Parts: sequence; C-alpha cells; structure tokens
Amino acid sequence: MPKTLIVTNDFPPRQGGIQQFIHNMAVRQPAGSIVVYASSWRDGAAVAAFDAEQPFPVVRDRSTMLLPTPRVTRRAAEILRAEGCDTVWFGAAAPLGLMAPQLRRAGAGRLLGMTHGHEAAWAQLPAARQLLRRIGEGTDTLTYLGEYTRARIAAAVGPGPAARMAHLPPGVDEKAFHPGSGGAEVRARLGLTDRPVVVCVSRVVPRKGQDTLIEAWPAVLRAHPQAVLLVVGGGPYLPQLHKLARARGVAGSVVFTGPVPWAELAAHHGAGDVFAMPCRTRRGGLDVEGLGIVYLEASATGLPVLAGDSGGAPDAVLEGETGYVVPGGSAGAVAEKLILLLGDEALRRRLGANGRRWVEQAWRWDLLAERLTGLLTGDRAA
Repeated sequence: MPKTLIVTNDFPPRQGGIQQFIHNMAVRQPAGSIVVYASSWRDGAAVAAFDAEQPFPVVRDRSTMLLPTPRVTRRAAEILRAEGCDTVWFGAAAPLGLMAPQLRRAGAGRLLGMTHGHEAAWAQLPAARQLLRRIGEGTDTLTYLGEYTRARIAAAVGPGPAARMAHLPPGVDEKAFHPGSGGAEVRARLGLTDRPVVVCVSRVVPRKGQDTLIEAWPAVLRAHPQAVLLVVGGGPYLPQLHKLARARGVAGSVVFTGPVPWAELAAHHGAGDVFAMPCRTRRGGLDVEGLGIVYLEASATGLPVLAGDSGGAPDAVLEGETGYVVPGGSAGAVAEKLILLLGDEALRRRLGANGRRWVEQAWRWDLLAERLTGLLTGDRAA
C-alpha cells in the first residue's frame, strides 16, 4: 500500500483549527498508509498519551517548531526511507514545503502542500512571495481553502504550480455538530433559558470581531431587550472585551465563557439562536480569515450565520440561504442583520435547515478525506 509521510507543526494535542484539520484528514486515510513527523509540545505527558492512541506512527521532533533546516530535512528524509513512504504531505506548505526538493531526492514520488490563510498573507510580501514560488515549483500539488486564498496564492506561485492547485477545505463532523448537540443544557447551566441568544464561538483576537458585536449590542437590545450575547472562547483580547462591554453599558447582557473543551464546542454552538462572527481584515491584508470553519459548524448545528467579509469567510456562507455576510467592522450592519434574525423565527429555521443540508452535501469530513486520498495517490478525480 502507498504510504504518506505527514510533516507538520500543526498536530494535536496542540489545539487549533489547522491541527484539527490535519488530524481529521489523517485518521480517515486508509489503514497503514500514514506516518506523522511532528513538532513536540510543552506538555510531554499529553503528547505521549495522544500519540499512543493514534492508528498510525507519530515521530516527534525534539523542537517545538519544525523549520526547513538541514537537520529537520535530514530527519524527515530518514523517516521517509525507514517507513517506506513514497508521498509527502506538508501540513502547512509555508514554510515546510521548502524541503520538497531534498525529500524528492530522498525518494518521495509525490509532494503535496496544504495551504491555509497565512500563505495568502505571504503572497503579499516580496520576500515571502519568492519563497512561495519555490514551494509551488517544488511540490506536485498545493491545496487551497477557497477562491480568496486560491487567487492570491496562484498569483504568487506562477502559472505552472497554479494550474496544479486543488480545492481542499477542512470539513465538519456532522455527527458531532447537529441540532441536538446539547445546547439546551448549556443554556440552562448559564441561566439563558427562554432568552434570545446570539453566540460567537472563536478565539478571542481582534480579527474575529467580537468587539464589533459588543459595539452593535446596544442597538440589538433596543429591539430585543432580553437578548444575550454569548462569547465562547479564550484569547488575549478577552480583557479588552470585558472593558468594552462595561463601557457600552451592556455587561449585563454579554456572557463570556472563556475557553471551553473541544468536546463541548458543538453544545455551545447549539446554545445560540443565531451564530455571529463579524471577522475583519487587519494589518493591510496580512491578518485575514482563511475560511472560517466555525460558520459551517454552526450551520451543521442548524443555526443561521452572520459572517464578516474578511478573506475567505464568505466562502463558508451561502448569502441569503444559510446566512449573511456583512462588512466586518460595521457595527450598524451587524446590528441590522441580528435584529432581523432575532425577530423572525421562520427565517432562522429556514436558513438553519439550508445550512445543515449544505454541510451534509458538501462539507462532511469523509467526502473531503476521500478527495485528499486522490490527491495523495495522484488520482485527482477521487
């Protein structure tokens, strides 16, 4: 059976969207076909316990950050040969894809690089753009999340590599994220039963737009006085959000959960009537949303979604069918759509049902993992 070596910095138990993306794809590949070479993590006991549970070998580097150095490249080549792998899958094309020529000389017949949001940012910087071109020329296929990231990466890598790019976004576990995911229990625990709830599940950083939700909240409360904004997640921006809620006089109707375990995210999605994350592009386009899988997880849970217009976020929303896209920095536009959605139960049900159906048809992990299998084996039609 063909075997693939995954070379990645992004692998559990370290938490994050890319980590879950790679792991969910890896565990759905054919048995015996995967070997992982990953960086270490600060919690060695958690790493050892996690690795022991995996259905494939996991080789950890001594460093907490894999870079395409000579030492790391040699180690990747050693694992490639020792495990009999004929394909290499870079969990993030930039910068690990710079190892591609050496690994091809070591015996790799195919090399695939996954791209995420940060490669689209690299494409705007002259030096990083040149590195992206080298990565594109050294690999057989670069994947992309959606049209936003494809267009920017394609312009950087050149026509040959651009023609070999393939669409491969992350998926949704529709069995975990569903309308009966446990939202009622979360509502009861937080004292939100019988109150309209707008929920945002995300890392708490400026790009995600939780501050715009708070800025919009006074207008929402004038139309729906019992409404609650439920902010789920942790991050460095959390203290500023608490201050902003107090400054805008809405602290009593904004609930912050802080970080929650990964296993409870679906239930927290389900605690809302509407999902909203009005993400915005920052730093001249260098801080941008790659896709926004949380919108699709909310859709799978049966919620209408409100997204910001940053980067590839609109790719995760069918405008007017599963939700709406608004300017991420516009509190007025956010308030207008939230007031509409909270005031129209039939609309919420229709958009939520459409979203659930869309996820089942196009965003399930098993469908996307099958597509990846085809890319790893050279069968792009899979």
